[in-house]
This record gives sequence, C-alpha cells and structure tokens, in this order.
Amino acid sequence: MNATPDIIKLAVFAVGGQGGGVLCNWIVNAAERNGYRAQATSIAGVAQRTGATSYYVEMVPDQGRLPVFALAPSAGDVDILVAAEMMESGRALMRGLVTPDRTTMITSTHRMLAMSEKIVPGNGVTDSRPVIEQGRAQSKRYIAFDMEQIAVDSGSVISASLFGALAGSAALPFSRDSFEETIRATGRGVETSLKAFDVAFSAAREVQPEFADTPEKTPVPQYAVRGPDLKQRNWQQLMARCAELPQVVQTMALAGCHNVADFQDVDYVTEYLERLESVVQKDVVHRGADRGHRLSVVAAKYIANAMVYDDVIRVADLKTRAVRFSRIRADIGVTDDAVLHLTEYFHPRAQEVCAMFPARWGRLVESSPTLFRWLDRLVNRGRRIRTDKLLGFIQLYMIAGLRRWRRRLLRHAVEQQHMETWLESVLSTVPAAYDLAVEMIRCRRLVKGYSDTHARTLSKFDRVMAAAIELRGSVDAADSVRRLCASAMQQEDDGKLEEALIEVKPAY
Repeated sequence: MNATPDIIKLAVFAVGGQGGGVLCNWIVNAAERNGYRAQATSIAGVAQRTGATSYYVEMVPDQGRLPVFALAPSAGDVDILVAAEMMESGRALMRGLVTPDRTTMITSTHRMLAMSEKIVPGNGVTDSRPVIEQGRAQSKRYIAFDMEQIAVDSGSVISASLFGALAGSAALPFSRDSFEETIRATGRGVETSLKAFDVAFSAAREVQPEFADTPEKTPVPQYAVRGPDLKQRNWQQLMARCAELPQVVQTMALAGCHNVADFQDVDYVTEYLERLESVVQKDVVHRGADRGHRLSVVAAKYIANAMVYDDVIRVADLKTRAVRFSRIRADIGVTDDAVLHLTEYFHPRAQEVCAMFPARWGRLVESSPTLFRWLDRLVNRGRRIRTDKLLGFIQLYMIAGLRRWRRRLLRHAVEQQHMETWLESVLSTVPAAYDLAVEMIRCRRLVKGYSDTHARTLSKFDRVMAAAIELRGSVDAADSVRRLCASAMQQEDDGKLEEALIEVKPAY
C-alpha cells in the first residue's frame, strides 16, 4: 500500500557517458521551478559498459515542512522509470521497479552492446524483443523509440532526448515551458539540447505504434562510382551481368560487387561475378528455383566476403580514409576548430610481413626457418603510429598504396587457393546434398579479422569444412554443420567446437 500518495517517485537507469547525472539534475531543477521539494541520489554501478548507474528522484509539492525521502527505489513503488538503453530497461524490469498499476516506462530502443555480446565471434547481439514485450506487459504506459538517434541528429546527447520524452509523456505535472527553461538555465549546449528535446517531446506525444512488428523494407542500395571513363564503362557492363542473375540474387550480388570493387578494383569484380555465376549455373541445374535460389544468395554474400580479406594493406587503407577521420570526430564530438590526436596500435608478426612480399619471395622466407626467425625478431614488436601527424599518416598511406600490386603478393595467392578449394567442395556437394552445400557456403562466416584472429578462425573453418565433407551422405548433415558453426562462433577458444565435433563424429 502506498503510504505516501503525494510523493512522485522517478528512477533513471543509464550508462556512463549518457548524461544520466545531467538528466537527474534537470528533473530536480524542473521540480523546484514548479514549487516542489525534490531529492536525488545516484547509485554508481561497476559494469562492463562504462558503468551502469541508477538515479533516483523523489519530489512532493512544497507544503512548508521538510519531507522525508527515500534514498533508493523499491520494487513495486516507482511512478516513472526512464531507461537510456534497452538493456537498462531490462535491468529495471528484472528488479521489479515497473508495475502495471502505476509505472510509466520511458525507454530508448537503441542498444549499447555489453562486453559479453562483443566478444562472441559471431553475432552475439541479444534480441531486444523479449524486453520490449515485458515492458509493454509490466508497465501502465510504455513509451519507446530511438532517442539516441534523435540526439545524434540534433547534435546533442541522449539526456536531452530523454528529458523531452519525459515532458511529452505528461507523467509529471509540469508545463513544457518549465522543462525548456530548465535547459536554458544551464547555459551550455542550449540550442542543440532544445532541438533534441523538441523532437523527443513530439514523438512521446504521438500514439505509440506496435514497435518493430512490421519492419520497413530495406530499399535496394544504389552505388555511385567514380573513375576513368574506361573503368566506368566496365562497371556498367558488370552491372548488366548482375541484372541477368535471378532476381532474388541481384541485391546481394550488387552489394558484393560494390565491396569487391572497394577492396581492389573493377577487374576484381569480374573475378567475383565469374565465381558467382558458376554457383548460379549449378544452382539452376539442380532445381534451385524451387528452393528460392538459397545457394546462390548465400554464395553472393560469402564469396564477396572471402575475396575481401583483411590483410595489412586493407587495414592501412581503412585507417587512412577521410570518412574514418570524420566518423571519429563525430563519435567523440570533436568540433572543427579542435585538434584531434589519433594513435594507431600495431603489432605485426613475420607472417603479416611475409604476406606482403611477392609470392615467390614470401614462400622462400617462410620455408627458411633462419630467415623467418630473423624477420620475426626484426618486426615483431608493438608500434604506435600517430596518424594525425604527417609522417605517421604517410607510412600507412604508402602501405595502403600496395593494393595495386596485391594480386602478386603471397597473401593473395594463399587466399585464392583456399577459396578455390572451398568452392570446389561446395559445388561437388550440390548434386547429392543441396542443403548441406548451402551450409558449407555459410561456414565462411567463421573466418574473421587478421593476424592471430584470422589464424584462429581459419583453423575453425577448416575443421568444420573437413567434418562437412565427411558428413556427406548423412541424413542430418546440414543440421550437423549448422550446429558446428554455431558452436564455433560461441567462444574465442575451441572448447565448444571440440565438444560439437565429438557429438557429430558418430554420424561419419
């Protein structure tokens, strides 16, 4: 039973860096501006996402005597719950702070990934839908939309969006003007904060649609290309070849063409389409149309991924692109008149250096233990390169320029041979086991990164592919390979994969 009906109890769940403290202060100031007495407390958390912090505010109309306020929220005794991110929303639900008889829940639908989600080699992102469903079921009112994107578009931070959503919800008996005056009184970032506030206020006032029940269709991407006239004509011819593929394959093939051209050049796209067309022909012969051309669709994606491998040249190229510098400045909020210091960390091994040698020289060094050890002692140490300075930028820019000779280098030769072996295994499997061939194509998602990460994930890929080949003829071969891939992507080490390999071993 609520023995303090006049006290409004509000909790804010946020992550470090989201401005939770600022939001809490704004709420207190708005309350005091409207003749309320208010108290705010914060409980700092030690989490892996820069610290999850709980803020708690209690307020009551000033009646001339000092009220007694609680220092922390209690389960079943919260009127308004503001969550700055979906996992924080879930944290509040698990603590029982949201109840259907009284709580207005205001949450942003974007995600800040937890460390446990980031370290998974595959897609470790947790599905937000169960949290959304519980939020709807457990709250009296549920207001949810992407407040982070509103803040970014406005050039502000999410605290301003949350404050606008709180005002728009009308859960507090204060006028919009008093909220806006609270922001103006800070004197810092007023215009951008008010812009985010206004958009979020309007969004909260609108009737909330069923969130994410009917996602919008993603439009077919259109890629603009630049270059000499001859290359432009070659590109158009390749796009014409792309248009001749089955319609269901074209969108993925178009994206693959773009990625491959961005990695190397237009001629490399020709190699990509030749490989893809060989898979499509095999798919058509074995009634792929009846199966929605699943083999061709996944091939369009993973052949491109295999051709766009992460070598030292690729890493240097990505780190010296203008768009990256612009993104970093935008992400950390560096203004145009401020100086950004940017340090890149590298730890090259002899393997990566050999990979940049011409194929013949690289094999010679790798085959000689003496030469290889000497090279490893020379290069195998940590390096810090300042790409905000001319010398450091030029070093990486020159390495990136080696892409014009990439086809002659050892790494490219190794990657091409490995890819041909993989595709031959897939195509030879199609006639007898179409579904197994599809899963063998998907196995390519195991290969990631460069240096130690690439070596580790490539080892997993090779073991899963060897098991897939042995499983030919097994009734549940496709399901077994699917389970092997899922196990391989659960952890960085090989524990889960080894257990899964032992489980499927009796099948072959």
